[in-house]
Amino acid sequence: MRHLRTFFRFFLGEDIVLFTTDGNTDREMICGTLEGLYATIDFGTDTNISTAFNRQRRFEPRGPLVNSELYTGWLDHWGEQHAEVDTQKVSRMLGDILSMGANVNMYMFEGGTNFGYWNGADYDTRFHSVVTSYDYNAPLSEAGDPTEKLLAIRDVIKRFYPVPEGPMPPASPKFAYGFVSLQKVGNISSLLDRLSPQGPIHSHYPITFEEIKQYYGFVLYRTKLPRTLSEATPLISPLNGVHDRAYVSVNGVYQGLLERDITLVLKVTGQAGDQLDIVVENMGRVNFGSKINDHKGLLSNLILGKDVLTDWLIYSLDIDGAIANGWPHSGLKHTFPNVDSNSSDGPMFYMGTLDHIDFALDTFLKLRGWTKGQVWINGVNLGRYWPQRGPQQTLYIPGPLLCTSRLNNITVLELERAPPETRVLFMDRAQLNSTTDES
Repeated sequence: MRHLRTFFRFFLGEDIVLFTTDGNTDREMICGTLEGLYATIDFGTDTNISTAFNRQRRFEPRGPLVNSELYTGWLDHWGEQHAEVDTQKVSRMLGDILSMGANVNMYMFEGGTNFGYWNGADYDTRFHSVVTSYDYNAPLSEAGDPTEKLLAIRDVIKRFYPVPEGPMPPASPKFAYGFVSLQKVGNISSLLDRLSPQGPIHSHYPITFEEIKQYYGFVLYRTKLPRTLSEATPLISPLNGVHDRAYVSVNGVYQGLLERDITLVLKVTGQAGDQLDIVVENMGRVNFGSKINDHKGLLSNLILGKDVLTDWLIYSLDIDGAIANGWPHSGLKHTFPNVDSNSSDGPMFYMGTLDHIDFALDTFLKLRGWTKGQVWINGVNLGRYWPQRGPQQTLYIPGPLLCTSRLNNITVLELERAPPETRVLFMDRAQLNSTTDES
């Protein structure tokens, strides 16, 4: 923090007020404050205001009282209930803070989207990946639309300060473009010339994403079965070293997955010398607390029965680069190698196009029946979908990502299992609050 203070002072000068934001505990305030930086505090709607501001006063005896993060909602994790914070609680807390003459910054005031791989994660007793949507149950939604919470907050603010005259601006128009069918392209193993043109790194033991300078996305770890497995044999991550999900195939046949903190053993079969492919997914780095040094990939050895697996070929996968350059739609006849039309399990690419549209409006993509994966529109990574785990069921697509002058390319990387009918649906509303893949 001292380095950051010096850094900011050098570039911003002495007239800028630098401040810290810490949680409403003595431990956080002690560890997070620094002489020369104004100490503020943050808290939500269930906090005793007097207690919180008294704590700030102990660390900052003079100056304004500041709640620098009044939580208007909360974030979602995959597999958990959609978070909501009651509108009356938010407006009541805001009114009480302003009545004290204190200052407040609302977090979040407008929701957003964790496009690409930028969702992040939390860690308590285990790893929790944040969903793609950062709607946050905020006063302005993920799409920037006003909510009842915004109207309630406006009513509170106008008791203390003037607000603009006239009606609230309306929500932006949305459009349901309907269903688009997708065709299978192929699995990762069959497309390495495109996805990893630089070829593999050789390593006796597995190494991490960071060691091969791949910080997000996916990496393929490849080795061979050391012996024949006539009976199902456990593939084990004994030190919980899969960060964060590993999709396992033998000779191109999907076997199942290993998942950090959840699934540490998977049984496989095969012949000596068969190709063992493990696609590891970075599900987002822990960005809060003591676990922020969150390395990705295979952090420790995998054991197959009694054998430590060695002699790895490790492929850094530049999926985003390939798609940004037009793949797979740039193939003139859309013919792809080694496509097993009967297989829909394991990491597999699909492609399709949203035909010429008359107007480009905000829309929401639903992947009903799909399991888990990643979606790109016109080369832009929308983020992760996981309707089987929920609660998020749709992905937000801002209108400017769509084109009216040409076809809109859709690329899907399904990691586990595609539905029998491989199609996606463009809707005119978001579905963020479901733990099952509903219609």
